[in-house]
Amino acid sequence: MKFQQHLVTLISGLLFGLGLGYAQMIDPEKVIGFLDLFGAWDPTLAFVMGGAVAVTLVTFRFILKRPYPILGGKFYVPTRQDIDRPLILGAALFGIGWGIGGYCPGPAITALVLGSLNPVLFLVAMVVGSLAYKALGDRTPPVAPAPENRPS
Repeated sequence: MKFQQHLVTLISGLLFGLGLGYAQMIDPEKVIGFLDLFGAWDPTLAFVMGGAVAVTLVTFRFILKRPYPILGGKFYVPTRQDIDRPLILGAALFGIGWGIGGYCPGPAITALVLGSLNPVLFLVAMVVGSLAYKALGDRTPPVAPAPENRPS
């Protein structure tokens, strides 16, 4: 069973990487052109995003009706539904980094096959930032659970 999980993970990762390359999401100029809404906007990546959202909307309805994944013991889905400061700050930092660098983690890893220094620098900066966050810790005060979610 473990071998099957690793094989499916490998094939999924390769398919994802090929899709990113085919969609040109590993080209920072293409991504920045998509994010430049008030300049020379390039809407072609909207079709990539729309396709991904459509596939997710259709398939998740069937997949999550199963009691457990085919090759796993349980589904790992987010349970929190609140929007808090760390979520907003994290999303903002992600967007700023994506807009400046033209990469997000998946395309940056995929772009390593191009032999360019840019994705390497991006990934090093991403790892350093992650380690810095881990070292400094989350400085936000803990949020008490909603009354209906508190243990009795």
